[in-house]
Amino acid sequence: MPSLKLNTPIEIDHFYHIYNRGNNHELLFYKDYNYAYFLKKYEKYLSEHVSTFAYCLMPNHFHLLIKTKTELVSNQLKKLFQSYALSINKQENRTGSLFTKPFRRILIEDNEYLKYLVFYIHYNPEKHKFFKDFRDYRHSSYQNLIRKKETDLNREELFDWFGGREEFLNFHNYYHEEKRLEKYIIE
Repeated sequence: MPSLKLNTPIEIDHFYHIYNRGNNHELLFYKDYNYAYFLKKYEKYLSEHVSTFAYCLMPNHFHLLIKTKTELVSNQLKKLFQSYALSINKQENRTGSLFTKPFRRILIEDNEYLKYLVFYIHYNPEKHKFFKDFRDYRHSSYQNLIRKKETDLNREELFDWFGGREEFLNFHNYYHEEKRLEKYIIE
């Protein structure tokens, strides 16, 4: 695994793994429609500033794989978090921070690592036992990527990293099976 640069300043034209969780490990998404609302806010604040390759929203945390387009990404992420938190605080009659501060980010400089990160992001609901099979989880980019429907995700460039759509699917299936076998490995 390459050395990772954690919580570095966000610069233009770089890949980042952005992730965060609920403050004190609390929920971020209380109701099913909160997931879509977060993505709508994400589009509003970030669509002009990043290319999005993968995401996964889970009840108490999220992961994003982005490539920056402008110098305003950090500021726009803060706006997203503030706006979403205000809505959730009102909905849930709560006060205070919703997200852990500061949000986490890892600069990704290794092309091979990007593929593993995409799998990791998609596999997360199964890894954390939120869902039995990550491929069926509705709140990640996996289904949006494999469908033929139009998407704001940078699908074509992402598929190119894997050598095409079929290799993307094979990679996810292969590493998924490898994860299932880990419990049988004795070292």
